[in-house]
This record gives sequence, structure tokens and C-alpha cells, in this order.
Amino acid sequence: MAPMGIRLSPLGMAVFCLLGLGVLYHLYSGFLAGRFAFFMLSEPAAGEPEAPHGSAPGGAVDLRELLAVSVLAAVRGGEEVKRVREGNVLNAKAKGKTREGAEEQLTTGDLLSNRRMFYLLKGAFPAVQINSEERVDTADQETVSWDHSIPEDIKQKIQPKEVPAESVTVWIDPLDATQEYTEDLRQYVTTMVCVAVNGKPVIGVIHKPFSSYTAWAMVDGGSNVKARSSYNEKTPRIIVSRSHAGKVEQVARQTFGNKTVIIPAGGAGYKVLALLDVPEKNQEEADVYIHVTYIKKWDICAGNAVLRALGGHMTTLTGEEISYTGSDGNEGGLIASINMNHKALIEKLPDLEKTSHK
Repeated sequence: MAPMGIRLSPLGMAVFCLLGLGVLYHLYSGFLAGRFAFFMLSEPAAGEPEAPHGSAPGGAVDLRELLAVSVLAAVRGGEEVKRVREGNVLNAKAKGKTREGAEEQLTTGDLLSNRRMFYLLKGAFPAVQINSEERVDTADQETVSWDHSIPEDIKQKIQPKEVPAESVTVWIDPLDATQEYTEDLRQYVTTMVCVAVNGKPVIGVIHKPFSSYTAWAMVDGGSNVKARSSYNEKTPRIIVSRSHAGKVEQVARQTFGNKTVIIPAGGAGYKVLALLDVPEKNQEEADVYIHVTYIKKWDICAGNAVLRALGGHMTTLTGEEISYTGSDGNEGGLIASINMNHKALIEKLPDLEKTSHK
């Protein structure tokens, strides 16, 4: 007698397949979900840079380390500035006009210094926003590494201090006083780095490439520079831009007296150093720094930070603090002083503010 066969109906086959799929789903769903989550967490979104090893997006930044890198960046940029000037390969060209109609110059020194400074800072602190005077060409990217060493003078004076990376903005001026640079007036030229936290300048570095002098300071930290001890509030020496000397002189003499000394100079960095005790034979000395027109924040942020760290002041002509967030320009002119009655100085300058928005 032949064995009886077992035949499944179509409905039975469907039930059997569904049961099998259910078993496979329970076995592999946890595994696949875990792999998907890992993929989503580990892969950066399109257009976003990958987070470096050992750090996370939105992490903390040590200001002492950032100061060390800022000093190194200013020096490295200064090396490019000096090399181009001494090789007389400036390739100067006009990049536009100021609000006053003056031609703004751009040289190879500006571009090479900017590239060196930007990529050094960005490589060390990729999560930090960096604003620079010159445009960064991503096609000309340069790898500039930092060995994480901190100079001894910074170690001795500055304690580690962490702040959220998203609160930090770095302002770079790769070549301050470009016009004077093209005229070979080397004493005015500086490279500068400033670190602002929540819009307030806290770290300032001003480097003079042609004498290798570097001034740095950190608010509530320390500095390698001091304020001068002798000032004359009654007949101060006022340092101003070379192009603005005539505009300021008449009002300044009416305000402070006919004995007031007007010092025309190039570069915002140089003018701030004039207020300090700087061991430089080509550095002039002044009591007050005044600028009566629009000025870019990368020109003044480093000097502002240095003055704040030493107890000085840099404000608009009406006494408002300058915020280093948002736009890159300061509309209100500026007045800077140290170890003087800053409020009294502002009260003496009502007429200068009228020209600051031109």
C-alpha cells in the first residue's frame, strides 16, 4: 500500500511563511537597528567637517591652549609678511575702496600670512569660528599642525580655563597697516589674533614681524606687557590714523588745549602698543588712541583684549562697549586709554562722534 502524502492548502502555506518571517524579524531587528543608529551617529552630515579624535561637536576649549596657538599663529604669519617684504615680491593690487574713498591694498604678504594663520588655528581648534580680514581659498588649503606645546611664560602666568567652543570667536588680522607695508614703513606693521568669548575680547596677541616683538594678554589671566606709568590728562598725546590726522587735530586741540600733541601713525595694532610700555626703539608713545570713522573688528579686537586685560578701555566715541559678534564692522569710531579717566575723556569728545559713521 503506497504511503499517504501530506498536502498543504494555499492558506497553510501562507501561514507557514508568515511564521517564518516573524521569527527572522525578532532575530535580526535589534541588530539592524543598532547598526543603523551607529551609522547615523558616526557619519557627519553633508557639508559638515568630521569631529577630530578625542573631541565632540560643541565641546570645550581651553583658553590657555588657544592663547598659545594664537601667539604661534601671529608669529608664523609674521614670518610670511617679513619674507615677502624683504624679497620685494609684494604684488600689490587694489582690492576695493574704503568708505572714505581711499584704495585698499592687497599684497602677497596679506594672503600668505592669512593662509598660515587661519589653517594653524583651524587645525588646532576646528570647532571654533574664525573671522579673518582676507578670504580663505579652500582650494589652496594648507596643513599647518600644532605640537600642543605651551611656552613657559604662558604656563607660568595663565591657568587652564575651559569655555564652550560655540561661545568662542577668533578674529585674525594677517597684516595690519597694509598701506604702510607697501610704502616700506615697517615699524607700523603687525599681525594680530583676538579671541572673543560671548562677544567680549579676552585674548589679544599683537606681533611686530620686523622686530620679532610680541605682546599678549588674557583677561583675568596674565600678560607679558605692562601699561606705562606716566600720563598727562590735561595735554595728552593723541595717536590717530595718518589719513585722519587733519580731521582730528582741530577738534582735539579745541577739546584738550593747544598744547595737545597729535601723533599720526599707521595700523591699529601699533597705536594700541603706543599706550603700553613696549621695549621698541621705533615705537612712539601716546596717552589716547582715537579713531573717528568706521573700522573693522579684526583691526581692533586684539588691542581691545590687551587693554582690558591691563585695566584699560576701548569703546566707541560715545562710551559703548564693542561687541565682537555679528557684523565685522564697528560703526561708532573708538577711543582707547589706560590708567586714565576714560569716562571724562569721552565727555570731552562730543563733536568727534558725528564723523564716526562716515
